[in-house]
Amino acid sequence: MLYYLFEFLEKNYGLPGASLFQYISFRSGLAVLVSLLVATVFGDRIIRSLKRLQVGETVRELGLDGQKLKEGTPTMGGLIIIAAILVPCLLFARLDNIYIILMLVTTVWMAAIGFADDYIKVFKKNKEGLKGRFKVIGQIGLGLIVGVTMVLHEDVVVRMPVKVAVDQGYHIIKTFELEEQSPVGVSISREMAYAKSSITNIPFFKNNTISYSDFIWFLKENKESFVWIIFIPIVIFIVTGVSNGANLTDGLDGLLAGLSAIIAGTLGIFAYVSGNAFFADYLNILYIPFSAELVVYSACFVGACTGFLWYNAFPARVFMGDTGSLAIGGIVASLAILLRKELLLPLLCGIFFIETLSVIIQVSYFKYTKRKFGEGRRVFLMSPLHHHYQKKGYHEVKIVTRFWIVGIILALLSIITLKVR
Repeated sequence: MLYYLFEFLEKNYGLPGASLFQYISFRSGLAVLVSLLVATVFGDRIIRSLKRLQVGETVRELGLDGQKLKEGTPTMGGLIIIAAILVPCLLFARLDNIYIILMLVTTVWMAAIGFADDYIKVFKKNKEGLKGRFKVIGQIGLGLIVGVTMVLHEDVVVRMPVKVAVDQGYHIIKTFELEEQSPVGVSISREMAYAKSSITNIPFFKNNTISYSDFIWFLKENKESFVWIIFIPIVIFIVTGVSNGANLTDGLDGLLAGLSAIIAGTLGIFAYVSGNAFFADYLNILYIPFSAELVVYSACFVGACTGFLWYNAFPARVFMGDTGSLAIGGIVASLAILLRKELLLPLLCGIFFIETLSVIIQVSYFKYTKRKFGEGRRVFLMSPLHHHYQKKGYHEVKIVTRFWIVGIILALLSIITLKVR
């Protein structure tokens, strides 16, 4: 909202300094600060309100050190994260931008599902929470919203040479002449287009793009018209997988919040280079017009997760609950999909992936051995993986810190893929 206010003041009254709001870097910096302030200042009030409402965590006896000390700690603290994202985003982002609109919908949508789950657990005293099928329906719904919008909305485009767009059968939204300087200083004009395309970046490969329409090559010239048949299910799978992975990772004080701040910062870097024509050309990645606004959203996300750590670091004064964890997973998935970096998620969100895989391995092996030997056996002492290390006697602060370090390494490797081909 402030973007439009200062734009109006600059145009009509020539207010000194108002033009600063035109810069992504300036608005992103303010967004981080305001997000941190919202999380730290209002977080304490939200925690007191949750205590007053007796929204305490009920802990099952799992034989973990320090487990009983967490009994009664307020949950549903994800409300702090949601508020710290939405307030600065509404203040500093351009609200007519389709990418910002999609991220705001994602935030509210997944937070609502998580809130319903927490509400049933806490106030209805039902430990199962929201039935699994309703969570999945909600995740599928978000995947449909993101996928259909990307397929149909005319602002969701990529820049490419007109000849490439025509040869591949992409729908061209706009054409324009791009003036460039050759290595010998001669001005060269190229005919470029903003085109609707299902193209995405592939990490580690020199020819670093692929179109989802290539998977339905048998439709030949109609493959781009029917790409939604494969693209939308893939989006739904990614949204569901990452949101559930984030939910499973939220098991130790500060673990998910810290990892999410690292991931959010990395996605912010991707948003900056993908939304900047110069850097996109230099790095040989897709230039995605209008996506630079996602830098502002990513800044809000970083500030919210970091600010939440003020209260969630060991020993935690509040837990985020599904209100926060499901929202974080949906946000990470949607951001990566919009930036066409979804194929990097197994690397960038490697901790989420390993935590989920540990549960799948544990459950599958237990069922297999029970069927074969009559007694279930386990691969890990306990799953998800962070509980395995707790069972081995590691203090949760050490586990969380080491997982953060691994998260930083994975984030750096993800950034390196911009140049390593």
